[in-house]
Amino acid sequence: MDEHLMVIEDQYTGSVSQGSAPQRRAIAGGTITKMSVGPMDNNSYLVVCSTTGQSLLVDAANEAERLSQLIDENAPVLTLIVTTHQHADHWQALEDIVGGTASPTAAHSLDAEPLPVAPDRLLDDGESVDVGELTLKVIHLRGHTPGSIALALTDSESGITHLFTGDSLFPGGVGKTSSPEEFTSLLDDVSAKIFDVYGDETIVYPGHGKDTTLGDERPHLAKWRERGW
Repeated sequence: MDEHLMVIEDQYTGSVSQGSAPQRRAIAGGTITKMSVGPMDNNSYLVVCSTTGQSLLVDAANEAERLSQLIDENAPVLTLIVTTHQHADHWQALEDIVGGTASPTAAHSLDAEPLPVAPDRLLDDGESVDVGELTLKVIHLRGHTPGSIALALTDSESGITHLFTGDSLFPGGVGKTSSPEEFTSLLDDVSAKIFDVYGDETIVYPGHGKDTTLGDERPHLAKWRERGW
């Protein structure tokens, strides 16, 4: 093995930190690789269809050189880069990655303007993103930003959904909001479009920090609403 190849851990725990090795999880027909980048411990996710080699990057957040190496070595065909929302820590490497791969990009129209690369595709609630034989559903979650989105990928064999939530849902609560109205909007959307739709085994891949499951978070929904954050 070339000593310069990026080391990827195949014992997936969902806990990565800046500078640590990425972790890869196998799903039916593909893989999900999680990497922490940048000073704000942002998570970038690479979803690869094993059959076609087509790949999706969720949030080109930072450290373009490391992300480029991850893509070069593990994504035969990068078909799309999705930015989950407009906050700058989630797109610091976007321009460099697009320049190096010529990959098209996508985001929700309400968060498109601040991005350094104009999206080639505007995503809306309920749409699907196809990555080879894998399909991810777009979920619009209003509150953290006007155009925040999540992506839901359901394993065709296990039935488990893998949910990439950006900064809209974390272990312990929804993402940061700036007003009571935005908080209510976000919690209402997360409740109706995520917790009311997907089962407890659903795995949540947030924009920062460790993974969680809907089953771990569901008992606390009422407490989140009561505390207001």
